[in-house]
Amino acid sequence: MASSIPTILTTLFIFLLKSTISQQINTNTNPKDPDCTDRWIHIRRLPSRFNTDLLSNCSEYPLFDDFCPYLPNHGLGQRTHSKSHSWFRTDPLMLELIFHRRMLEYPCLTPDPNSANAVYLPYYGGIDSLRYLYGPDVNSSVEHGLELFDFVKEQDSPNVWARHKGHDHFLVMARPAWDLSQPLYKDPPVWGTSFLELPEFYNVTVLTFEARAWPWQERAVPYPTSFHPPNLSLLESWIHRVRRSRRSTLMLFAGGGGVAATRNIRRSIRDECGNDTNSSANYSNGYVKLCEIVDCSNGICEHDPIRYMKPMLEASFCLQPPGDTPTRRSTFDSILAGCIPVFFEELSAKMQYKWHMPEEEYEEFSVFIPKEEVVYKGLKILDVLMGIPRDRVWRMREKVLELMPRVMYRRHGSSVDLRTKKDAFDIAVEGTLQRIKSRLQDRSVTFN
Repeated sequence: MASSIPTILTTLFIFLLKSTISQQINTNTNPKDPDCTDRWIHIRRLPSRFNTDLLSNCSEYPLFDDFCPYLPNHGLGQRTHSKSHSWFRTDPLMLELIFHRRMLEYPCLTPDPNSANAVYLPYYGGIDSLRYLYGPDVNSSVEHGLELFDFVKEQDSPNVWARHKGHDHFLVMARPAWDLSQPLYKDPPVWGTSFLELPEFYNVTVLTFEARAWPWQERAVPYPTSFHPPNLSLLESWIHRVRRSRRSTLMLFAGGGGVAATRNIRRSIRDECGNDTNSSANYSNGYVKLCEIVDCSNGICEHDPIRYMKPMLEASFCLQPPGDTPTRRSTFDSILAGCIPVFFEELSAKMQYKWHMPEEEYEEFSVFIPKEEVVYKGLKILDVLMGIPRDRVWRMREKVLELMPRVMYRRHGSSVDLRTKKDAFDIAVEGTLQRIKSRLQDRSVTFN
């Protein structure tokens, strides 16, 4: 019986996708709508093998967790409890489903690719990469994406691609770019696939969790958190709760690592927390604790937001050290909790999420402490944070609350009043449209 669950979920999801996209294309294609000027998007119809069919193997990837439990609610996952309306056990890998579902209710869809300002490819590339990262095709990762390219170029309305050589196309891949940028023809193969290294896709805008600094086509978008409110009332209720939460802990780190002998920023955080919180430090500004660690080793926090959200609600600052890659989902969890993020690398967020958290505003809502100063020069994180005036801390938290709607993904089918506030999806689509427009208008671009 258990093995039939993925099939049932996938079948239901395919049915909902097909019925919804049909409805949207029929009701949102008025070319005289002034609100859709320069905003028209065409969704390319891909065979299900490029998206929903990939979900049928959700429990069959060796060395990878079963992601079948996170398919319900179009990728939001199961509710955290039966009475929850806004909180789900969301897996970041499901962003491709979440984004696809939201695209289906985008107000400016057009069935005519020739009148579209951008073309969306509903390809679940991050999920498809699993068979190369963990599955039987691990040694053929240079082929990741070639079948898709052959289809969009040759088999399905090839003139749609040829019109701008893919410059007007975009897609979402729910993995850091580093996982998708293995050098072509490297022998022996290393971790990752070569999707982003394929010349065939150099012109396509790719939205990922973490972008590299140099390629034009990559752009980072926020990791999905577990918070997906369906209406404005629930969003405002949560913001009110966050604002009135008593911050009794100065700083908090929710994560794993830092237990080995190797000197790194996570090790320094754990050492400082263990040493200084037990000393006779100055507990001023109403703090009961100077530091708290929520151990999230082995992924135990990933689908259980209660483990870390309550401590984050009680902390003033949330430490965001880099791990395997510079960025962290925890950055966005902390913003939802009104906990001021503390970064140790500019690549952790400042150089990544410029659409959602403008670079020039970082000092208004976050703290930056160079990791080298902490790891090798003995700078104490507690000293830096304790030295920030109380009124500035208050202003920073208010700025964090302003950012909250911009980094969350509201629930599909949300109320009209909530749609007046741009969320992470809205901002990502706007940024993509502007990026494509600028690219197409650039006379230096040669389509060849």
